Amino acid sequence: MPPPPLRFDVLTLFPGLFEGFLSESILKRAIRRGLVSVDLWDIRRWALDKHRSVDDTPFGGGPGMLMMAPPVVSAVEAVRASFGDGPGRLIAMTPAGRRLDQAFVSELAGEPRIVLLCGRYEGFDQRIFDVLRPEALSIGDYVLSGGEVPAMAVIDAVMRLVPGVLGDERSALDESFGPDGGLEYPHYTRPRSYRGLGVPEVLLGGDHAAIDRWRRRHRREAGPPA
Repeated sequence: MPPPPLRFDVLTLFPGLFEGFLSESILKRAIRRGLVSVDLWDIRRWALDKHRSVDDTPFGGGPGMLMMAPPVVSAVEAVRASFGDGPGRLIAMTPAGRRLDQAFVSELAGEPRIVLLCGRYEGFDQRIFDVLRPEALSIGDYVLSGGEVPAMAVIDAVMRLVPGVLGDERSALDESFGPDGGLEYPHYTRPRSYRGLGVPEVLLGGDHAAIDRWRRRHRREAGPPA
């Protein structure tokens, strides 16, 4: 019997943002093959009033709106209790979180279920963190309109490490930030000559030991010109 899919639950105010992301390329194939599942949850379903309000002005004044604790906490608790497969690892996407890196991606790939909470507006009421105790995660020191794009980054990075998702299992080992922590070596394909720039001869000779040595030597030099 095949193992159950790695399950992602995404709580967001804008589930429609994920439509294209889930219906293209590697992720689409992984979902279709039952290797990964992604369920989207609209936090507004747990709003307490007829207007489906999920945000309000901050006490003490200040610009913007905050996501209110009651609908967010209720949504997360209901989703984590669903399906009987464990509450999952709860991660809130926020600029105040730890920086996402490949080591953490590898750690998450070993989880059976990951619950991603997407912020919006000026962020979360602090009591959401006080009650739910999520892990806080950031994808960089800059501000986006919400946590949906960071959640997509987490899903994309983690699902690549699920066995069977990539066509060649060596791909995840050879990529940048792999086991040796380095960047990938330069890559070349046809044509052999382009605007006077050729392909290193070692890559054309068929000596795989020499090719491996060349690639190891050049791993940390890869990338766009400075």
